[in-house]
Amino acid sequence: MSDTPVKQQSTAAFYGQAVASFVIAMVATSVGIYQLHADAWVRAFLAIAVLYLVTSAFTLAKVIRDRQEAGQIVSRVDQARLEKLLAEHDPFEKL
Repeated sequence: MSDTPVKQQSTAAFYGQAVASFVIAMVATSVGIYQLHADAWVRAFLAIAVLYLVTSAFTLAKVIRDRQEAGQIVSRVDQARLEKLLAEHDPFEKL
């Protein structure tokens, strides 16, 4: 069985860009809601809606990541089983 390490799939620059993009979007949305000419309860409702949307997006991303990782684990187990079968197989053994 081969012990290949799992490679990191994103670079530090990509991670930084994603964090910066998230922060800019949240700040811009917050400023937009704050500057909105509406009653305080309307702005509060919009702020709660944005926070709910953000938490839902994080939850969805985590669920998708967990499914992908589970698929990789199943694939590794299947690969290990195949390698074990091939290692134990002797093509010159009489049936």
